[in-house]
Amino acid sequence: MKILIAEDDTVSRRLLEATLQKWGYEVFAVNDGMQAWELLQSPQPPKLVVLDWMMPGLDGVEICRKVRGQISKPYTYILLLTARGQRGDLIAALDAGADDFISKPFDPHELKGRLRAGERIIDLQDELIKTREELHYLATHDSLTRLLNRPAVFAELCRALARANRQSNSTAIAMADLDHFKAINDTYGHSVGDAVLCEISRRMASSLRPYDTLGRYGGDEFLVIFEGCNPHDGSQLADRLRKCISEEKILVENTSISVTISLGVAATGTWKTEDAISLIRYADMALYKAKNSGRNRVVCAVTSNNEKRFEDSDPTEFFQEAAGAG
Repeated sequence: MKILIAEDDTVSRRLLEATLQKWGYEVFAVNDGMQAWELLQSPQPPKLVVLDWMMPGLDGVEICRKVRGQISKPYTYILLLTARGQRGDLIAALDAGADDFISKPFDPHELKGRLRAGERIIDLQDELIKTREELHYLATHDSLTRLLNRPAVFAELCRALARANRQSNSTAIAMADLDHFKAINDTYGHSVGDAVLCEISRRMASSLRPYDTLGRYGGDEFLVIFEGCNPHDGSQLADRLRKCISEEKILVENTSISVTISLGVAATGTWKTEDAISLIRYADMALYKAKNSGRNRVVCAVTSNNEKRFEDSDPTEFFQEAAGAG
């Protein structure tokens, strides 16, 4: 484990450093408070810290206060070395954020015991952070596909629209739905259907730009967010997703299955109402149109004279490339 020691007395610092290295610690030794503070601001600072109370630059108590002021950072266990023995001084050190203190000159056995107590606290905190992250992942991701779940991808859409509004930019979304997915479940069983959903999710995720967002919206339906895209760009990206699914069969349990998807696209900048719910509704309507037009295609919702209309990406109409065939 990494440990930082800050001690301005050369003899004490070298003795402390040698002792800690003998015990197996990875030691970072500095001789003043400013160096200690700079090291604690590094990307992966030591979580165990031994500070001398009196040092140039920043003393140990000042560093304690600054460390405890960083609420968002992982916990740092601070052991204060002090020659002070007054009860008021020790209370002041604890109030400033020190976890424990040890008198100088230090007793090696006492120091080892205090450090072991600190390691237990750090290990417990690491376990709590890991558990919190796992719970957050479970709360925001679909258990089957590992994509964002419906509430999480909807929240991402709200944030994307807020960014687009601030930056006077456009955002497109696509609602994607597998064609005849019920037939896959009925023919091959739900385990194969689940495997198909997972492979569809993997292909779609690998075909997106790094800054696009994909989530499972429910059942065999997915929501895709294309930031910085107008209707044309969004439809082109949606068609890329369609092709990555339809152009290669999915192999599950030695069975090759042909799968296609239909997508409905809507984008900001074309509607009077452009909140997340309205945009999803327009994309859903375009998806319904794609299904009724033969499936395996992209249809985009656009406006003409303030009236809604839906256009597939026929080169003679709105987009440059065809968006699929039935």
